[in-house]
Amino acid sequence: MNNISLLQKALDASSLRQQVISNNISNAETPGYKAKQVVFEDILKKHLTNQTKFVGNRSDARHLVIGNPDDIPTGNIVENTNSVIQNNGNNVDIDEEMTRMGKNSLWYYTLTEQINSEFQQLSIAIKGRS
Repeated sequence: MNNISLLQKALDASSLRQQVISNNISNAETPGYKAKQVVFEDILKKHLTNQTKFVGNRSDARHLVIGNPDDIPTGNIVENTNSVIQNNGNNVDIDEEMTRMGKNSLWYYTLTEQINSEFQQLSIAIKGRS
């Protein structure tokens, strides 16, 4: 698994998280609406913990694939059905959503800086320092 692929999946999850948070905020007054969240980091951590570095050598297309180091999980949207904050059945907490939005924005910025650094290193490796 290379760092750029991993960072790409993290950026995708962060972007999805921003959309979900925005949707939660826009539905804060919708009766019966249940807040949603994106789960990615826990899934990724579990995937990386259970990952094997062994990859089989396929000398023929009919051979089975053994190991897939580039199989990085994606973010999942989950609905919070366990709580009710408002009398109308809605459970969106605006303060919590705004905090999540700020945290996610910082995370997205950090990921973009990291991926820029990866591409800079590749550029230096290809061109050499000039």
